[in-house]
Amino acid sequence: MRYDHRHRPPQPPTPLPDAFEIHRSPVAEGLSLAYIREGIGGIPLLLIHGYPETKRIWWRNIEPLAAAGFEVIAVDLRGMGDSDHPADDAHDIAIYARDLYALVHDRLGHDVCAVVASDVGGVVATDLVNRFPGFVARQCIFNTVPPFATEAYKQAGLDVGAFSGLAVSQTGDYRELQGARPDELAAMLATDAARRQWVAAMYTSRMWASPGSFSPADVDFMTEPFADEARLRAGWAVYQLMYGRPMSEPLLTSGTVDVATLLLYGPDDHVVGEDFVAFCEAAYTNRIGPLVVPGAGHFLQWERADIFNPLITAVLGPGAGSLAPHE
Repeated sequence: MRYDHRHRPPQPPTPLPDAFEIHRSPVAEGLSLAYIREGIGGIPLLLIHGYPETKRIWWRNIEPLAAAGFEVIAVDLRGMGDSDHPADDAHDIAIYARDLYALVHDRLGHDVCAVVASDVGGVVATDLVNRFPGFVARQCIFNTVPPFATEAYKQAGLDVGAFSGLAVSQTGDYRELQGARPDELAAMLATDAARRQWVAAMYTSRMWASPGSFSPADVDFMTEPFADEARLRAGWAVYQLMYGRPMSEPLLTSGTVDVATLLLYGPDDHVVGEDFVAFCEAAYTNRIGPLVVPGAGHFLQWERADIFNPLITAVLGPGAGSLAPHE
């Protein structure tokens, strides 16, 4: 029986657009990341957005999680939101992971942290776990591409090449356009309004979200950073990796993940299908879930913040014990 989204409880109030101070720190030569940092002194909690998102997708989570005892760090990946765009247009998963480590570890001084991530951010989180062992003590992952745990999938009778989040789908033409034909797509999206409308579709007509999750004002808020062509193109870069864009170094996203992980799934997502659950059951060896969250799709943290915030607090928060490397 499908969840009736009309009966979804009211969500926590959305803070005003200027509710949080934006900080900036250098993470590479000539490049700084923009981020929100609330609840300093709590458990470090890094929030990693995906596409077509910025740190704004966490607007309903920042205050509740800071109040629950987290030091919330909601960051814009390079080139997106308020972060600097790299002069050399360098974008890939390893670069994003190195940026985030430089920010949280080198600049903010945390040897270990908890992570929450989805979409592209979930892939970055897997790379972060493997590239910097012990840095991520526990995490929450949802609606993303799971690790490339080929052997584990084979034993479970799964074919990673057929995973819904990477396969051709009814509304998936954006993958090929953004990945293989970005110049052509950019030419079609020649105005600020057109670029914002392209992104707005992911929140509305492309059915990534549960129906009614984003009001027109919400869509305006989410799409405003993508009016700039360079920032929109930055979000397309990871799609181009599947079409020959060179990587700075190999991804570290293979094999199973042993870090303690809370797995969530928003079933109204038309990007990542129900097979996400089976793949996660095979790939994550130390997991709670996957838990299916009713009335949520791809943007679970926004759509069901009423469920998401307490879950993160209960599983990753102070009650779960102190963070320690290899805990």
